[in-house]
Amino acid sequence: MHETVSGRLSFFRAAMVVARRDFTAVLFSRAFIFFLLGPLFPVAVFVLAGSVGAQIQSSATTAEIGLAMEAEDVDAMLEARNEVAARLGGGIPPMIPLARLEPGEKFDAVAVLENREGSIGAIVTGTLEKPELTAPRLNLGWQGIISMVAATALRSEPTTYPEVTTISVATSGASENRGRLGTAQGGLLLLFLLIMLLASMVLSNLVEEKANKIIEILAAAIPMDAVFMGKLFAMLGISVIGIAVWGTTGTTLLALGGRSLSELANPGVGWPLFFLFGAIYFAMGYLLLGSIFLTIGSMAPTVRDVQTMAMPVTMAQVLIFFLANLAVTKTGEWIEYVAIVFPLSSPFAMLARAAMEESIWPHIAAIAWQVLCVTLFIRFGARLFRKKVMKSGPQAGRGKKKGWFRRGAKASAELPLGGLS
Repeated sequence: MHETVSGRLSFFRAAMVVARRDFTAVLFSRAFIFFLLGPLFPVAVFVLAGSVGAQIQSSATTAEIGLAMEAEDVDAMLEARNEVAARLGGGIPPMIPLARLEPGEKFDAVAVLENREGSIGAIVTGTLEKPELTAPRLNLGWQGIISMVAATALRSEPTTYPEVTTISVATSGASENRGRLGTAQGGLLLLFLLIMLLASMVLSNLVEEKANKIIEILAAAIPMDAVFMGKLFAMLGISVIGIAVWGTTGTTLLALGGRSLSELANPGVGWPLFFLFGAIYFAMGYLLLGSIFLTIGSMAPTVRDVQTMAMPVTMAQVLIFFLANLAVTKTGEWIEYVAIVFPLSSPFAMLARAAMEESIWPHIAAIAWQVLCVTLFIRFGARLFRKKVMKSGPQAGRGKKKGWFRRGAKASAELPLGGLS
């Protein structure tokens, strides 16, 4: 049923009425054109944020060189590597023993690298006299380093530098991790900019309706939870249209420039699921932050007060963004779990996890948790607003308002479905 026994609209029907009313009002306004032009300005912020991404990139896991040689050769290479690193002042990738082989035993370095496990960027096999470097094309430049370390390990006088043969592979665990880290950082930044740009729309909308007494009519006719829910989903729908326009334009420009997703590392869950999770986490992040902004708008009497009260939330959201970025480089540590559990940072942290990890079930649990938090945030904001409206003003005025609310509720029962639209 769409109506309760008392004649008032049910919760979901009332939320749909408010959502349809706000959606059409914004979509067919002149301001919507300027809204679509808004992302032109954050592009500059995106470019400047590249420096922050470079610093985060430097904290990524360093690629290591694996050693799969006879036991004596492995020990000699490790000792020689430390000597050369001390002589050069660093700059040589760390070496770790992968296998201590018996004489004549073979080691499949190509298969190990193509498994994309760990942070191994190259593998050295063969002997000290004839080392073999197996690595992606990006790491074949380590050929000179291997030659220097092998020559030092030989302890020959005078020192001779043997020639290093190379075997190229398509990728490795280190290359894959580095690419996925870039995808995670790009997704985080895009999600943050979109949420911060779009979530603030609900502030001005609610303050304007409070000034025009429209919100009081809605509060008299339908539950405030439904008003909040309807307004949030209306602005979310407007945001989706804006993102669709911006995404289509950006994709077209990239295609004309000869760029494609094939140049980026595939996220852990794959591109289709990554885009799906991106849309879901945008919706969750938007609803979470939007419910806070709606609560602020309900408490602020003027636009100036809204800007003052919203500033701490905006600054806190910036800190949450940096927390999520830090969690990307701390996979499996406590800081990542804190970012996942905390409601406002959970969408960011889980989108980064979708880029880095292949498992699906953590996203199902995280989305359920975020839906619960959205519900609690909306109920708390609506209850706070209802308490403020019903209990503000002098006692005489309060009684007068209550009578006015009763008349408004009675009148609303006589409206047809959609009468508020």
